[in-house]
Amino acid sequence: MNENLFRPQFDTLKLSDKLWLMQTLATRYNLTFKELYAFSRWRQSCTTGLFEKGGREFVFVPGDTVILGWEGFIQGMDKANQEELADIFAEIEYEGTAEEFLRQGMTPVRQMTIGPMFVGRKLEEIGWESVPMNDPRITAHPEWLENLQRWAGQDSQSFEIHETVRFERNADSWRAWLCHPMTYPEFQRSLLWELAASLPTPDEWAYLCGGGCRTLFPWGDGLDYKMKLHHFEREEEQGKSYDIEQANFFGLSIAYDPYKRELVDGKTLTTCGGDGGCNICGGMGPLLGYLPCSPHCKPEVREDNEIHNDYDFFRPVIRVQTSGWRMVIDRAQE
Repeated sequence: MNENLFRPQFDTLKLSDKLWLMQTLATRYNLTFKELYAFSRWRQSCTTGLFEKGGREFVFVPGDTVILGWEGFIQGMDKANQEELADIFAEIEYEGTAEEFLRQGMTPVRQMTIGPMFVGRKLEEIGWESVPMNDPRITAHPEWLENLQRWAGQDSQSFEIHETVRFERNADSWRAWLCHPMTYPEFQRSLLWELAASLPTPDEWAYLCGGGCRTLFPWGDGLDYKMKLHHFEREEEQGKSYDIEQANFFGLSIAYDPYKRELVDGKTLTTCGGDGGCNICGGMGPLLGYLPCSPHCKPEVREDNEIHNDYDFFRPVIRVQTSGWRMVIDRAQE
């Protein structure tokens, strides 16, 4: 293993050395190098490379040895978070401490070494194919278009037939997507075949989301109520971007919507970063609604292996082999 591809050493490289290294990695992994970019957020930062492959944007994330998991507060919750939890505890008649309650849903504390990788910057849908409205597979179903006309007359912005077709309004016209359901193993095979990529492991995902943070969330030990959050927008926030959806310290848009579960690698279908909106739908409020977005939250493991196209999303990763890179890194540092 070459420690120079890991974050502590990678961060000390001169920009010219990083540039050379990123260009060399791009050639070896058949990526198009775009530029070096400095990402900084939530007291962490990383100047790294942006890449493109197959219309997707990737970022190079250096490896690191970090502590993952959560067992207690580092900073402690502010008054607003404490009051929200107190109201919920009173409603469900819970008499333990906040730490005891939250710890039930967190992974145990452990030290892990995460290898370097290229990571898709944004979440992507699974099994939806964008097609023109005059696609024969659309026009062959006049009942779809009849239903769409009824919805369009009600000023609806979208219309979907479960696991079949979706229409979305685009100004004065409509766009269509056909659904292609697939199982978890089928999707993993297609990802490897089409992109030479895979899903992150739960530990890799926790690192990509939190960077080894010891607080409950990357920004602290509670929810920041000044943020604009999906599903909890205030009227005065119209037109403002969603705070958590913006790039983190690795340049990733990650864990920003509890309704969007992110597929990770497992023996059966496993997700991180959301619960499909269960806590929000259950009236648990913003803090517990966003708790599944914590990098320390236990992954959800499902036995059926059936991907839900409206709630399950993915992020491709391409792992960098660290063996054989001693000469390459030494050359970059000369």
